[in-house]
Amino acid sequence: MTIAALIMTSDAGLADDLLRLAAAASTPVELAGGAPEARARWPGPPLVLVGADAASSAAVLPPRPGVVLVSRDPDDHARAARAGAQDLAVLPGHEDWLVERLAAAAEPPAARGPLVCVRGARGGAGASVLATALGLVAARAGLRTLLVDGDAHGGGLDSVLTLEDRPGVRWPDLAARRGRLPASTLREALPALGDLSVLSWRAATPVPVAPEAATAVLDAAVRGYDLTIADLPRHPTDLGLTCLRRADTGYLLVPAEIRAVLAAGLMGGTDRLIVVLPGALAPENIARALALPLTAVYERDRRLAAAVDAGEFPRALRRGPLTTLCEHLLSSLPAASDHRQAA
Repeated sequence: MTIAALIMTSDAGLADDLLRLAAAASTPVELAGGAPEARARWPGPPLVLVGADAASSAAVLPPRPGVVLVSRDPDDHARAARAGAQDLAVLPGHEDWLVERLAAAAEPPAARGPLVCVRGARGGAGASVLATALGLVAARAGLRTLLVDGDAHGGGLDSVLTLEDRPGVRWPDLAARRGRLPASTLREALPALGDLSVLSWRAATPVPVAPEAATAVLDAAVRGYDLTIADLPRHPTDLGLTCLRRADTGYLLVPAEIRAVLAAGLMGGTDRLIVVLPGALAPENIARALALPLTAVYERDRRLAAAVDAGEFPRALRRGPLTTLCEHLLSSLPAASDHRQAA
């Protein structure tokens, strides 16, 4: 078994506390009492927790990143510096932070899956259906995928997949999250349909999501999934703006009509265009007016609305123009397969 963290202390009480925290984080660790015992393991694991009693021993070992001095004294900064530690954790107040650091150390090296944002220029453009379909097609292709519902007033993407009654975490549970969120914790907490996990809302609970919480969740998402897809509202929110700032690719669905094009011109921030037909305007003229690259032209599959209402959307998506569109979009995201191979 690969060791994710080295604990260096001769203090039995401190060792017990750190082993307890490592167990809470499901992180494999090794305990060493001093420099002679720790030397062979010192360069390997991504995290080293040095007890205040072992600071002098750590000081004689080669400098390395990922060293945390663990103390019960909040004024132990000088001792942390002498031990070559980059951080000071004070017990018991920093226990949650240490659990997060331990869990992060156990994760695979930081491969990053792409984040794709989908928006519609107007209501009914089909952005939520496209985002959900893209997630389903990606999951069926073997990509571990997360579908993020960025619209608190959109009715819930979990209902499109008939997951609304499935136990699991929703945005209200994460809206005030601070600090690093382990990717494995996020994956295990969310309701899923095969390889497609969904982070949505509870009915009648449109709570605001703090930017810090959105950042923590998205960081965990791109570390833990081959592909993350965010369905965003037309109007800006803290969650939506955080997604757009971190996105690798954005898709803007614009129906081929003048009002939709005018609305799209006010949105900004999206770098690829999908024109929804039928309509009076030529797709090339829409792309020229918006100064966006035309990625695809899509004629809506009318049978899918009835499939959503009947709870049959995943089955109805087995074939058709929307499936073909999603396969085309996925083919332009090589980073998704790169992440799958590295994860």
